[in-house]
Amino acid sequence: MHYANGRPAHNGDIALQLIYGKPAFGVVYNAKPGNDYCNGDFAPLGGGPHVGCCFADCLHIDDVLAVLNIKLGVSDVRAQLAKVPQSSG
Repeated sequence: MHYANGRPAHNGDIALQLIYGKPAFGVVYNAKPGNDYCNGDFAPLGGGPHVGCCFADCLHIDDVLAVLNIKLGVSDVRAQLAKVPQSSG
């Protein structure tokens, strides 16, 4: 299982899903090895319905932060994202 840039994907990763409506950060779960397409689930951090996850359409949070030149640890990111209001629809 690999993200769009080739990085290995794992359950529990925070990722940016780039398609299926608007881009969203979320947690990857139920990932099944052996296939990069539609082989897991994605729980948006801002709330909303869980959706299927195609790893080829996602990027790991560390890679997104590197591109943006933001130097935060995962615990810092989780703390900040926990403050994001959940959508009601």
